[in-house]
Amino acid sequence: MCILVTGFDPFGQEGVNPAWEAVRLLPGAISGAEVIKLQIPTVFGKCDQLVRKAVLNTHPEAVLCIGQAGGRFDIGVEAVAVNIVDAEIPDNEGNQPRDQRIHSGGSAAYFATVPVKLMVEKIRSRGIPAHCSYSAGTYVCNYIMYCVLHMAADEVPGLRAGFIHVPFAPAQAVGRAASTPTMSVETDAIAIEAALEVIAGTVAGERL
Repeated sequence: MCILVTGFDPFGQEGVNPAWEAVRLLPGAISGAEVIKLQIPTVFGKCDQLVRKAVLNTHPEAVLCIGQAGGRFDIGVEAVAVNIVDAEIPDNEGNQPRDQRIHSGGSAAYFATVPVKLMVEKIRSRGIPAHCSYSAGTYVCNYIMYCVLHMAADEVPGLRAGFIHVPFAPAQAVGRAASTPTMSVETDAIAIEAALEVIAGTVAGERL
């Protein structure tokens, strides 16, 4: 079994993205499944093409994308991606689509095809706060989740996919309000590994 795990590069004014830093810490195999790590650009129209190429080249059974959600207090395992992009800030190449569909002929939304609630339970069992989220936003994180699920539905039958949001890393709170929530990338990595254990130990159809 092979699982593709992606993490975004830094975006906005940030010098680091805890999503990719956590992915980098993952072992090469988890519960018997090979883990392929891929950094993707925070750019509409490019991140999805890179993931698509990796899927077609490596033929993973599942794809788990990781992104940063500054302001969140815990790990967010996303349950749904919606067919809309409404970027409040530009991506890393200055693109800022507003109130647009991701795929004109695509479904209004796609549910994650990995067992979201089981993943949340497993992460919590490691002593890490986590929740099932029903909004991945309208920026590049929701965009890539939707694109991968659309690709699975349209091109790669049987491919499972999901998305996890991680909070700011502690260094990103410097200069921000004292109440800014953070989590270490080491803790993020433990949470992601727990989620991958669930994916590796379940089969298609076990979603929530």
